Amino acid sequence: MKLNIGTSAVIAFGLLGAIATAVPAKADQFINVLTGGTAGVYYPLGVAMSKIYGEKIEGARTQVQATKGSVENLNLLQQGRGEIAFALGDAVKLAWEGNAEAGFKAPLDKLRGIAAIYPNYIQIMASRESGITTLADLEGKSLSVGAPKSGTELNARAILGAAGLTYEQLGKTEYLPFAESVELMKNRQLDATLQSAGLGVSSFRDLAASLPVQLVSIPAEIAGKLGAPYLAATVPAGTYEGQTADVATVAVGNFLMTHADVSDEVAYQMTKQLFENLPALMAAHKAAADIKLENALTGMPVPLHPGAERYFKEKGLL
Repeated sequence: MKLNIGTSAVIAFGLLGAIATAVPAKADQFINVLTGGTAGVYYPLGVAMSKIYGEKIEGARTQVQATKGSVENLNLLQQGRGEIAFALGDAVKLAWEGNAEAGFKAPLDKLRGIAAIYPNYIQIMASRESGITTLADLEGKSLSVGAPKSGTELNARAILGAAGLTYEQLGKTEYLPFAESVELMKNRQLDATLQSAGLGVSSFRDLAASLPVQLVSIPAEIAGKLGAPYLAATVPAGTYEGQTADVATVAVGNFLMTHADVSDEVAYQMTKQLFENLPALMAAHKAAADIKLENALTGMPVPLHPGAERYFKEKGLL
């Protein structure tokens, strides 16, 4: 049987119509949550956020990505390889400026803010047998400063610099994520590790339960020398096993970031669902107890995403 051109065109058009009607009216929205190492605070909070977004945002498909932390997260956002990311405030500021030494080859102009969340406490834990109790005692000792070019490592450089110490003055400098640093300490191959995280970070809980340790005091004058976004803070007694007294330290704010190419509606929903589901985040990690709507705009180093702006206007913050 022969088909003329007109009949073929009608059939082809009909097939295309059938295919078109099979495609959902609204394509799925992919949300990749960029976190940090699995032994830190970013990761469990990111897992909880991913679950919230998958359940509460219509059409959302979510994924959690473990990373080396702030610097990698911000570079991935600039490249469009994530929709929301955790990052330390000083890293965000340096990324916006394009600080090459910090790991940003050019200004990351696509970065947009979602919200300020909880503070990171710069915590230095040393083995008791190392004899380290002050920053000055670190001279000649081995110290892990976090993964290379991570937010933790940027914090380490800042803290040691303000204390008049350089990496060269240490006995040995290790550039390792939290869990690997703890393993070296357990094996008596490392004297101390600096970790920038929420209070009660799992890596330090594990370490304190495994051998006698000492939190190293970071005096308030260090925060004064560094200035914003650093603040004097305290690790309360009992945060870790064997810690019988408060320990002075320095804190820096954490932020949730996105990029300019994320749609206003998705950014709005990510912001809204974050603040409307805080109990689920607190169940994932107690650091989330410090996430407060009234503090959401405090110290934001970059412009807000218009979608986040819309949510904060609804709540009367703008």
